[in-house]
Amino acid sequence: MNLEQLRGFVRVAQLGHFTRAAEDLHLAQPSLSRQISTLEQELGAALFHRARGHISLTPAGEALMPRAQRMLAEADAIKEEMSDLAGLRRGKVRLGATPTLCISLVPEAVGAFHEMHPGIELHLSEAGSRLLIEQLAVGAVDMALITASDDPPVAGVSLTRMPLLSEELVVVSSAARPPISAQATITLEHLAELPLIAFDESYDLRATTDAAFRAVGLAPTPVLEGAEMDAVLRFVERGLGVAVVPAMVLLDRPELRSVRLSHPLMTRTIILAHRTDVTPTAAGAAMRRVIVSTAAEVAQRDPAITSLLG
Repeated sequence: MNLEQLRGFVRVAQLGHFTRAAEDLHLAQPSLSRQISTLEQELGAALFHRARGHISLTPAGEALMPRAQRMLAEADAIKEEMSDLAGLRRGKVRLGATPTLCISLVPEAVGAFHEMHPGIELHLSEAGSRLLIEQLAVGAVDMALITASDDPPVAGVSLTRMPLLSEELVVVSSAARPPISAQATITLEHLAELPLIAFDESYDLRATTDAAFRAVGLAPTPVLEGAEMDAVLRFVERGLGVAVVPAMVLLDRPELRSVRLSHPLMTRTIILAHRTDVTPTAAGAAMRRVIVSTAAEVAQRDPAITSLLG
């Protein structure tokens, strides 16, 4: 039994005539008759009373009719849904990103994607890079924007990693206060003398900054520590102190000013990762393209951000 046989059966039953049904289905009448005969043989029951000039359903045909209509309707619905998915009218994308990227690159990429594909449902998972890799491994997210320093994080799953951006860590201060340096750059020694706002120890940024201070024999005492990114930026805006943050978080934040570190230069790499063994959906592939184009645009807006795209 196949859909063409069911479609022929339903149309004959509706029109009560083989010839008109064949014309409606753009089939030769002998072909339609063979379809119905084959269907009757497969089901082991006659579906039509065939009288001269009149065709009607047998009890078996009457039992099959509503089921056949439901099956055809379901098949049509599946085709329509697949068409919607392929045409990006419907679908879902599950994106993971680190907290710092959720207030910088991600809003720009998601905004651009939603404008182009408003029918696609978006899910965002905000977490650190290691947790995002775990989520990729179990299929909880389709792709993730993760960060890496000089060495990429060790993953327990085969991932395809696309380096997007190299981003400097800069020292940020309140634009309402005097500049913290008369120069275009600042050293760690100078930074250690300023009131420093430190991130929670769970942040990769905290570990990177602490390691840099230790490497030059410095151990500054923060004026405040343990805050999340949004809180740190607000404290800096109010003039409570300075902080070391990724350059990208300063996009569209006129209340803050930044100065680049001269020694040592600290950078991180922004990577778009996804499972190597999973073929992306049409919506997922479209999201990747938007993220790549958004990253290229962001790199043109700040000299502390460099595109790694070929």
